[in-house]
Amino acid sequence: MLPNSYISNADVNYIDDLYKQYQSDKTSVDFGWQKFFEGFDFGSEKNMPGSGVVSEDALKEINVLNLINSYRTRGHLFTKTNPVRERRQYLPTLDLSNFGLSDADLDKTFNAGHELGLGSAKLKDIVAHLKSTYCESIGAEYLHIGDPIKIEWLRNLMETTRNQPNLTIDEKRQCLNKLNQATAFENFLHTKFIGQKRFSLEGLECLIPALDSVIHYGAELGVHEFVMGMAHRGRLNVLANIFNKTYSDIFSEFEGKVFQDDQFEGDVKYHLGYSTAVKTPNGKDVRLKLAPNPSHLEAVNPVVKGMVRSKLDHEYKSDINKICPILIHGDAAIAGQGIVYEVVQMSGLEANRIGGTIHIVTNNQIGFTTNYTDSRTSIYCTDVAKTTNCPVFHVNGDDVEAVVHTIKIAMAFRNKFNSDIFIDLLGYRKYGHNEGDEPRFTQPLLYKIISSHLNPREIYKEKLISRGEIDAELAREMEDKFKQLLQVTLDDVKQNKAPESKLKIDDLWKDFHFPKESDFEIPSDTKFDSKRWKELAQKINEIPENNMPIKKVQQLYAGRLKMLESNQFDWAMGELMAYATLVDEGHSVRLAGQDVERGTFSHRHALLKKEDSEAEYTPLQHISDKQGSFNVYNSLLSEYAELGFEYGYSTCAPNDLVLWEAQFGDFANGAQIMIDQFIASAGTKWGQYSGLVMLLPHGYEGQGPEHS
Repeated sequence: MLPNSYISNADVNYIDDLYKQYQSDKTSVDFGWQKFFEGFDFGSEKNMPGSGVVSEDALKEINVLNLINSYRTRGHLFTKTNPVRERRQYLPTLDLSNFGLSDADLDKTFNAGHELGLGSAKLKDIVAHLKSTYCESIGAEYLHIGDPIKIEWLRNLMETTRNQPNLTIDEKRQCLNKLNQATAFENFLHTKFIGQKRFSLEGLECLIPALDSVIHYGAELGVHEFVMGMAHRGRLNVLANIFNKTYSDIFSEFEGKVFQDDQFEGDVKYHLGYSTAVKTPNGKDVRLKLAPNPSHLEAVNPVVKGMVRSKLDHEYKSDINKICPILIHGDAAIAGQGIVYEVVQMSGLEANRIGGTIHIVTNNQIGFTTNYTDSRTSIYCTDVAKTTNCPVFHVNGDDVEAVVHTIKIAMAFRNKFNSDIFIDLLGYRKYGHNEGDEPRFTQPLLYKIISSHLNPREIYKEKLISRGEIDAELAREMEDKFKQLLQVTLDDVKQNKAPESKLKIDDLWKDFHFPKESDFEIPSDTKFDSKRWKELAQKINEIPENNMPIKKVQQLYAGRLKMLESNQFDWAMGELMAYATLVDEGHSVRLAGQDVERGTFSHRHALLKKEDSEAEYTPLQHISDKQGSFNVYNSLLSEYAELGFEYGYSTCAPNDLVLWEAQFGDFANGAQIMIDQFIASAGTKWGQYSGLVMLLPHGYEGQGPEHS
């Protein structure tokens, strides 16, 4: 065994396996490894035959390969990603001495450089390349993914560019423009509406150019619509400077001039959603939707996913690259809220698959007053991403070009592999939790640093000026012009020139109206032709010979056919016939929940498993050529997230029957937040309609109060 902790681990076995492959077929390993083993063989030829001694040159080649692998694996622990805090120290470090190398080797040439695409290269150039790629403003966690194709794609993309942005001058000016809007907007609100809550974005203004860039770049990749969910922090800024909600409307909300409507109670301004369309610089039209969100910070996540799935089913013909969800998390919330784990586990399931989500964490390193060291055990707030092998990027929020570079990688990865990706955007929170708090009560040292720290706009402006890419006068003009626009708009609002805002109902629901008490007194005509009813009953209870399930299920279906003769029907038959008549009329039905395919009480059997192969057959999908769709899905063992997903789905499917069933009715209390904050109140708060049906089955078998 070689006397070095890095070489004595599993990496040597990996290298040994590769070497054996190389010996049998040189082309079976990557080009970089081919070149390395050529050098290794050359070094070994200098040894005494049969001595069993590895030459020092060959040993150092292995050491350099281990160095490369360690930068790829652990480089993210040694980055410059935190703008206001010193990083925690991790051991072992990436010092050369930990790899059997020293400064004396820096000018030596190593074949291992081929592994980075450098060819044979001096050690100092290899190290510089690695530091630039893995230890500057961007930290990358990706080797845990497990999929060699994804790993190679990410590695090539990062290492061929050294993970350094290469923006055009127009892109740089657009970054400054969006940073200017983000910063000036917050400053304006801070001085004009003193003491009012707004959950400022200050310290993470780079979110605005990041979203601007992902929309423009996504449109070039074919995305037609983005659906976003986010909590309070930065929401007003996103509404104003990404969704183009008018400053007039936002100022009116601060002045209390909105929601004078008998139908709606309204909600605080940093909970509201919005829908709009924007045009990119290249003339592409993109639709944007921001889902409304209650004070439960991560509750909107499954709702957004459900909305996207519904739009995929109804508008985009399952083309997952036409619509992209973006979830914006807080660092304390993503680590602390269990629904995040439930939502992440949904990502690859048939019932919930939407082709990947871009997750952005606005990481201000504090949760209200709680330090990150008290709000999680994991190293990173994003470590939940590793449960489903998602790549994670950590980025310094003061380096806007690095942020834009990373968001483009995320967009390209999502659309290529249709899977989730996480960006941990490290910044800070300039003021207290809601601008009224005193953060120095609990973080005096941190806020001493923050008070003298330049904002991202000033940092970037100085960088552009120093590089000669913009002059100071243009930057000042840009800032003054925007401030004047805000002031004129506020003056108009104060003089009552601004129109009163109204909650806008989604166009999908334009044929529906807010319910009045009298609506419930009008009987609905639910009659269905009896002859056709019997035809459907016969059809959904006949099983094709090549799809026969086990005998017990065959007997159950035979019993249902006998019900037709006696004209007496049980609950299961009545339920399935309700679905049959609806899909026959062209409506679609979606039923999801724990064990709903069979049904908790073995009553439904809407989906049959073939006895000898477990092939699936769903009778309600075989009624007619013109029928609506019928889909039944066993969900993951979740109530909270799954009910949220189905609720989100229903908000974009006004003419579908969307149902969620609890395994037992009492399990609904695991989803109570969704019931309280969305289902029971979204109509009056946000004008958001839903036709979701909840099935809460109970039995009366004496199984205790929870099940009776």
